[in-house]
Amino acid sequence: AFFASKVEHESKHCNGKGIQRPGSSAFDRVYTANQNCGHAYPTFLAVLWCAGLLCSQAPAAFAGLMYLFVRQKYFVGYLGERTQSTPGYLFGKRIILFLFLMSVAGILNYYLIYFFGSDFEMHIKTITSAISPLLLIP
Repeated sequence: AFFASKVEHESKHCNGKGIQRPGSSAFDRVYTANQNCGHAYPTFLAVLWCAGLLCSQAPAAFAGLMYLFVRQKYFVGYLGERTQSTPGYLFGKRIILFLFLMSVAGILNYYLIYFFGSDFEMHIKTITSAISPLLLIP
């Protein structure tokens, strides 16, 4: 909602009636940042749900909240110069990687249980709970 309101505000500020406003660099930045965030959310939701269901819910939820905060930082940074959005983008990639690795660990644990009868769920939950606060380091 925040991103959409920024696009709407910039659209009204440019005094145009259509959504396409060639030549308005401020509108282009806001619109592009909104599109980038919108394109990244399906991937985020997929790995968030997989990590939460297959591995551990608490670290996945923490990483999800951090990702939403980082995307906000990315969007606001994109409104300035494009180099200001780079830290938010890189931080977001690291969180997505963490969630993806949690999903892979959950899948591997399932197959270890299925084929060998070994359950490493407690070990995986302990490791992910210990690593998740490291996401706060920029």
